[in-house]
Amino acid sequence: MAVGETDGAGAEESGSREADVIFRGNILESFTESQEVRALLGNLRTVYGDPVAQEVIVEKFIVIMDKYQEQPHLLDRHLEWMMNMLLDIIRDSGSPPVLFHLAFKFLYIITKVRGYKLFLRLFPHEVTDLQPVLDMIADQNPKDCETWETRYMLLLWLSMICLIPFDLARFDGNILSEEGPARMPTMDRILEIAKCYLVVSDKARDAAAVLVSKFIVRPDVRQKRMADFLDWTLSMLSKSSFQSMEGTVVMNGMLQALAQLFKHGKREDCLPYAATVLECLDNCKLSESNQMVLRKLGMKLVQRLGLTFVKPKVAKWRYQRGCRSLSANLQAQSSVMQSQKTTVAANEDEDDEEYDIPGEIENVVEQLLVGLKDKDTIVRWSAAKGIGRITGRLPKELADDVVGSLLDCFSFQETDNAWHGGCLALAELGRRGLLLPSRISDVVPVILKALTYDEKRGSCSVGSNVRDAACYLSWAFARAYDPSELIPFINQISSALVIAAVFDRDVNCRRAASAAFQENVGRQGTFPHGIDILTAADYFAVGNRVNCYLSISVYIAGFPEYTQPMIDHLVNMKINHWDSVIRELSTKALHNLTPRAPEYMANVVLPRLLPLSVGIDLHTRHGAILACAEITHALCKLAEENNRYKLAANCIFYYLSGCQIYFLTVCTLIEKLSLSKMPFKGDPIIVIFTKIIFHDMKFTILPLFQDSAVSALSALCNEYYINENGEADPALQDELVAQYISELQSTEQMVRCGFSLALGALPRFLLKGRLQQVLEGLRKVTLITPRDVSFAESRRDALIAIAEICQTVGVKGEGSQEEFICKDNVAQIYATLLNCVTDYTTDSRGDVGGWVREAAMTSLMKVTLLLVQNEAELINANICKQIMCWLAQQSAEKIDKFRAHAGSVFLTLLHFDSPPVPHIPHREELERIFPRSEAETLNWNAASEAFPRITQLLGLPAYQYYVLLGLSVSVGGLTETTVRKYSAQSLFDYMKKIQNDSSAMEGFCETLLKVFEDNLHNDRVSVPLLTMLDQMLANGCFDIFTMQGNHPFPVKLLHLCKEEIKRSKDIRKLRSSIGVFCGLIQFQGDMREKVLFQLLLLLCHPFPVIRKTTASQVYEMLITYSEIVDPAIIDEVMAILSDSNWEAEVAELREKRNHLCDLLKVPKPQLVTKVRYSSAPELLGRSIVMINCSSN
Repeated sequence: MAVGETDGAGAEESGSREADVIFRGNILESFTESQEVRALLGNLRTVYGDPVAQEVIVEKFIVIMDKYQEQPHLLDRHLEWMMNMLLDIIRDSGSPPVLFHLAFKFLYIITKVRGYKLFLRLFPHEVTDLQPVLDMIADQNPKDCETWETRYMLLLWLSMICLIPFDLARFDGNILSEEGPARMPTMDRILEIAKCYLVVSDKARDAAAVLVSKFIVRPDVRQKRMADFLDWTLSMLSKSSFQSMEGTVVMNGMLQALAQLFKHGKREDCLPYAATVLECLDNCKLSESNQMVLRKLGMKLVQRLGLTFVKPKVAKWRYQRGCRSLSANLQAQSSVMQSQKTTVAANEDEDDEEYDIPGEIENVVEQLLVGLKDKDTIVRWSAAKGIGRITGRLPKELADDVVGSLLDCFSFQETDNAWHGGCLALAELGRRGLLLPSRISDVVPVILKALTYDEKRGSCSVGSNVRDAACYLSWAFARAYDPSELIPFINQISSALVIAAVFDRDVNCRRAASAAFQENVGRQGTFPHGIDILTAADYFAVGNRVNCYLSISVYIAGFPEYTQPMIDHLVNMKINHWDSVIRELSTKALHNLTPRAPEYMANVVLPRLLPLSVGIDLHTRHGAILACAEITHALCKLAEENNRYKLAANCIFYYLSGCQIYFLTVCTLIEKLSLSKMPFKGDPIIVIFTKIIFHDMKFTILPLFQDSAVSALSALCNEYYINENGEADPALQDELVAQYISELQSTEQMVRCGFSLALGALPRFLLKGRLQQVLEGLRKVTLITPRDVSFAESRRDALIAIAEICQTVGVKGEGSQEEFICKDNVAQIYATLLNCVTDYTTDSRGDVGGWVREAAMTSLMKVTLLLVQNEAELINANICKQIMCWLAQQSAEKIDKFRAHAGSVFLTLLHFDSPPVPHIPHREELERIFPRSEAETLNWNAASEAFPRITQLLGLPAYQYYVLLGLSVSVGGLTETTVRKYSAQSLFDYMKKIQNDSSAMEGFCETLLKVFEDNLHNDRVSVPLLTMLDQMLANGCFDIFTMQGNHPFPVKLLHLCKEEIKRSKDIRKLRSSIGVFCGLIQFQGDMREKVLFQLLLLLCHPFPVIRKTTASQVYEMLITYSEIVDPAIIDEVMAILSDSNWEAEVAELREKRNHLCDLLKVPKPQLVTKVRYSSAPELLGRSIVMINCSSN
């Protein structure tokens, strides 16, 4: 909890995570893959020779093992048989090297998951194992980067064998009597192996350090080799430098070996060498190294040396808490003061036996205190643990000096690293009982400061790790002290933890504070309202930051002990926070907290905020202005209830009005003051307000600020622009409306957006008499012209404004078109909205017209429902038909978001019954296709659910054209998506249903041709339509017409296809048309010759890819419809199509193409010279084109 690194401006993770997701890794109950693993290990002998199979089996094993990283104890019952199976392979002299190393790789994977300390004990460590393991290590190449797992595991195995209780000299009894070269003693062999692998750069170095710690401490080795080994390590350290990579590797190995040796060796054996090692370590100056691992190992070694200098004992002066029972603490009510008192052991006179503390301890403690300020968390954590361990062996006076030095880390001249390290060290001391109650009064203020530590660095801040460590410190205190010791500080600590749990920016700190609060409630039992607060602010509840600020805080503030500290924290620490999101949330929280302490807000908080509102710091000014606005609004809402606090609120803007406050934030203040009904009518400040809002909408490019200005304008106009008669001043109205309308034709898109939304927010009395002028201005914004074709956002906002205006002015059929929605202007409004449903503008951002279509559909729904509820007779049948048909088309298109929105609007209008929408075509059939009971559950985003329903509308004449138009884009989409899959399948299913209904087929084909004809050369529709036709022809959708000669459908389709590709250079369109031509060959009559002619014409197209595609598809066509060619020539035709290089020059291919024309009895395309005269009469250019006049 307390070892997180410094934070940046990291994004807040979602607070809606489920508990089962968080604990997903902790749901295993046993090693369920034991049989699978047994099979994998048993197959090693059969797969080792195949590199691919070997990689597969290793990956499978890694995947299985990694599942148990968080619960490795589940493997314990199975470790022995897994090791035995692998050792059988290793000990088998017939195992090839690849299999040998593979077995060790598997052993390493198991060790990585379970940890070497436990797995080590399972290795066989008989006397007979020593020589074979030494021989295996001797056979390894330390520089082989592929087999490092083997060397690592062998060294661990050897470290276990070294524990055999026999003098190693017994293994060397006959060395001198043997003839030939002298054999190295076993002791020296092992030591040389350790030295060799302490200087390698791979994982074997760590195992060599473990080997040293087990081997050197043996009695026989210690007497003969310990001094020499230490001399060697110190010599290597002295000669190495962390400035080079080689030196870093060597120092790493030496430091690991020394740290392990001083950890596992006996104190009396290591003490003679400790001072020398410490001196050498000082000379290395590891604190200057940029290698984190070296600095961490230096800290580990320093603390081990310190523990060597002082005797191992339990300090008699340490604090011993009495009752540690949770149930006893929870049962303790008001009698906590009389509960079992904390005892500080016995007699201070008998505190410590007299013994001298070596002078080196001061050096050790100093280095550890410096380590607490290291830039890396892992070094600070190691230093904190060292401080705790060494302090526990010091006399009381010296231990208190250490605590005093620790408290020096908590000055604001120190960095966040020092604060973090200090918190960790204090937590360690408290956890070990080394922080006496007399020091609690010094430590608690440190905790309170650390819980809110936040320092700005550039565009982000540091301090989340400090706050997290402070929570850990609070958690440790809860477990360390008797409740009576902390009683004087309970309110301070509980308030600080609640504030951190609710208002901290980072979710990990909020959760850490919640955990610390919970621990204190359970262990101390004295936190006010602890159980109630824990219920509301548990681990999961504090995961959502907005919920913490706006909901949980209000509940907790209901307990008087926490109300004022929470408000003070927001005012002092959060409204000036560097993150604007936190500032805005804080001001909203102050709004919600105002009813909990209205007197305090009015008399204390507001006077404190007013000077901050005109300060020089931008963040503080922003937060203070917003806070003033929110608190004022909350006080005025209370004033409406009990007629209090109004006087305090009235002074706010008079204080601010003479100051140069920046306009982006003041829009929110204007809105809140207007909603608070401040007495500003007739005051010149209203003119300033209006200018600020105008400036914000005209010169701001961020939609968020424009929305704020629009909200402010609406509130301002409703409160201050209306007179006693409920009307606006004509001059002011004319000036405002004319000014806003003139800005609608700005060359800047965001200006159009801002003023469109502003006009939509105007109240009814300002629109009265100017309605037609406003609607006409917005209508012009929705038009697409060459200069503003990419202004999709402004068209969208204009449509939103039109709907808002309609709802504002209301409906009156016989009323004036300058005041109401009436029979004279309803057609114009609908025409504007319906015109935007066809906006398919695209730019580099994609289908930006989709935003306009979405807004148009929403506005159509709002206006239609408004008319239905007031004067439904204004909606004529033609308008209703257009609305429903366009919605049906949008419901059949490919983009999920817009299809879902269209489907939702479609069903809303269909099932609206207060009263029902009139003139909906085929209402009964629609209600059968889309039952009311399924309207809420139908998922329009899912293509598998939407398209089977929407294709049923093809059977309704009024909707057939529009649904088919939408389906064309979906079915003929560019990529293979679920939309294309389900839309095509739904269309084919519908076609199968009507195959035997000739009239339905005729009507469908006529509609299909009409769609094609209306969208000729409209590539958005025509290209996917060709793809859809290709699929329909290939799936036999028109088989009913294939037996009829010269049926009008294929004849007209062929004509439309030829028109579509005429002079086209679109590769996709041309390739799609080839598929359609090949599909049309199945129809009987004279058109077959025309189809073949068109295909043969494409065989000599200028684009090689088109020639090649044509040849390939004609080849497939002849295989499928072989009856169209004389069997005597089909082989020759097929040979020409397949054997020719259709990417060659056109001149070379024309002869082959003409030969195919002769074979298929198709007229040859004729070469015609097209003469183009240049401006000079004597010059002319000639281009040869291929046409065939007789083909028509």
